[in-house]
Amino acid sequence: MKIGIILQSNNPEHIWNTFRFGITSLKANHGVTIFLMNEGAELETISDTKDFDISKKVAEYRELKGNLYACGTCLEIRGKKEAGVYPVSTMTDLLKMVEESDKVLVFG
Repeated sequence: MKIGIILQSNNPEHIWNTFRFGITSLKANHGVTIFLMNEGAELETISDTKDFDISKKVAEYRELKGNLYACGTCLEIRGKKEAGVYPVSTMTDLLKMVEESDKVLVFG
């Protein structure tokens, strides 16, 4: 199954659970794409907390070959021209993810 996930939160617990679900899905041999939009585009600036090891989950997700994209407009609004660890994307890319996914989930 192809799973599309839209992460639109900068809340550490939301981010952590999004990537935990993505990792679980990848380990079950599903294809997963996470699209960061709204506050979710702030992923690179969200630090780990005592309870949520975000950087570890993101690294594990990437090691398992999960796809990760960020809304370019959302980054620009936040003063970022590009993302360091994922491609800058557009609404056309989000539409393509939705069209190609069997299921789409929204976190946040």
